[in-house]
Amino acid sequence: MFAFKNTRGRGLAAAVACALMLSATPAAASIETPEAKAEASDAVAMARYHMEEVFGEKRPGPGQYLWRKGAFEGEPTVVVSISDQLAYLYRGDSLVAVAAISTGVDEHPTPTGIFSVLMKKPLHRSVKYDNAPMPFMQMFDQYGTALHAGPNPGRRASHGCVRLPAEFAKRLYGVTDVGATVMIGA
Repeated sequence: MFAFKNTRGRGLAAAVACALMLSATPAAASIETPEAKAEASDAVAMARYHMEEVFGEKRPGPGQYLWRKGAFEGEPTVVVSISDQLAYLYRGDSLVAVAAISTGVDEHPTPTGIFSVLMKKPLHRSVKYDNAPMPFMQMFDQYGTALHAGPNPGRRASHGCVRLPAEFAKRLYGVTDVGATVMIGA
């Protein structure tokens, strides 16, 4: 499915290809094994490196995102860093965007591992949490955990979902399809 190798000293394309190489078969809905969690954490480390290469010193603050100009080809992959509270969008081997996020608090942690988008709805309402709105919802596990627009204070504050800046969530929703890969690392 994914392969990661130490790529220090190699070019950007080789590093991305190693970290984000997709197989020809669709990704499983949810892989939360220790190996998958390690692979997602490796993808986070590579995304940090790519963010610096692509965006330099720029870093999005709470509620902000950076999106490169241009057209990018390839399957979308979302890489989420819980420790950095950032989400990265790749198209193929190109980092396209990065956004500040808000993941789950300790009592309701965001799951880590490798997931697939299972369902998309432009406006969904939470069944668990008082009918709360979840704009541009992309559910990635069987428990209703999703990427969606929501309050983004720049720290962990959700019940497990990955809250995104509203405009980033809208743009991301337009790029991904059901089956898109979501890698969540610590």
